[in-house]
Amino acid sequence: MTKCCTYIPQIMLPKTGCDLSKWAVIACDQYTSQPEYWAETDRTVGDAPSTLRLTLPEVYLGEVDVAARTENIHKNMRQYVQDGTLRTLPPGVVLTERWSGGSCPRRGIVLAVDLEDYEYIPGSASLIRPTEKTVVERIPPRLKVRQGACIELPHIMILIDDPDRGIIEPLFAQNDSFEKLYDTDLMQRGGHVTGWFIPKGAQTDAIEDGLAALCDRAAFNRKYSCTDAQALLPFAVGDGNHSMATAKAYWEEVKKTLSADEQADHPARYVLVEVVNIHDESLIIEPIHRVMFGVEANALFDGLIAFYKAQGCKAYTVAQAPLNSAVHCYPYCAAGRRGVFVVEEPKWAIPVATIQAGLDDYLERNSDAKIDYIHGLDVTETLAAKPGNVGFILPDIAKNDLFRGVVFDGVLPRKTFSMGEAHEKRYYMEAKSIVR
Repeated sequence: MTKCCTYIPQIMLPKTGCDLSKWAVIACDQYTSQPEYWAETDRTVGDAPSTLRLTLPEVYLGEVDVAARTENIHKNMRQYVQDGTLRTLPPGVVLTERWSGGSCPRRGIVLAVDLEDYEYIPGSASLIRPTEKTVVERIPPRLKVRQGACIELPHIMILIDDPDRGIIEPLFAQNDSFEKLYDTDLMQRGGHVTGWFIPKGAQTDAIEDGLAALCDRAAFNRKYSCTDAQALLPFAVGDGNHSMATAKAYWEEVKKTLSADEQADHPARYVLVEVVNIHDESLIIEPIHRVMFGVEANALFDGLIAFYKAQGCKAYTVAQAPLNSAVHCYPYCAAGRRGVFVVEEPKWAIPVATIQAGLDDYLERNSDAKIDYIHGLDVTETLAAKPGNVGFILPDIAKNDLFRGVVFDGVLPRKTFSMGEAHEKRYYMEAKSIVR
């Protein structure tokens, strides 16, 4: 079977004897408003080898010494490679299992994907696409860290939609036969992570074949009830999209200096990711509710109804949701008022896209109105009970609706879903060279 986007890399890990509980540090885009978290991480790491010395926590992006920090990162990378702190494994992938406090672990495969198959531009038909809009202004400061780096330690999570659980999950029945690479607690409430090595061979061929099957056009059309008019989407970036967008920007710079033959296998062309099945039981996909501030309820609903009418839809408010699965419904609450806002014949594939389109239009037309995105039903209702506020309760999200939304609507609206708390995000462990 023809391979689809994937590449079996040579992964780098710390040498035997390194304290992995100090080596592994959470993704740099977490705790960006909590410098005390990073100060405690620094105290925990001390002088031990650590990915803290190889990455730039984004809490420091606005500091005056960011250039010096970046230079030290590049220096530390070179030192870790030269003195053997980092060792290079034979070609292969890492099977990983992460416990972070829930009732089951997150399971994934660490391998590389081809940046030639990834685009973040809206309307792209690439085989790897983000689930949410990429903020291009976030790329340049990250690109400065990657320029001059000799290795990468990305925290990217690529999602696949495999409801039959036939690609990743069966490998864990065989993990006793794989070499255990690491088995360590993670600092700062991070839980525990274990990794096993699968060398390049028949088993990695089977993994790549399973992933390539997600590119089968006929099966894809059946899964999402779509036609060839919709671009294939075997891989969706669920976490770390700005890290991946930065890797893409860097590769576009590098490839300009290379011949076609040199481009084919240059290490910067391939980015290290963790592939996770969206149907993994550990992934709890929670809706993010909306609260509008500085609005009068009747005026807001009149504005929304007019917007949807102009879009060829029918919208109205009722006391109870109709028994019709084809409509998009949103329980709402305001001071002394409750009901359900309904949109019939929606032109958007998933409910969150429908309501966000209407709210965005209202915000553009009413400069005094504001919006916030709220985790938790109780907080939403408390805020919405105050005069001048209206809260919309978003429905639960079916896991394959995330893919369906990107397939039909393009990137999902901002704040579509929440996938784990900060301490559950990926910790840096594996690395890969990005220079020849």
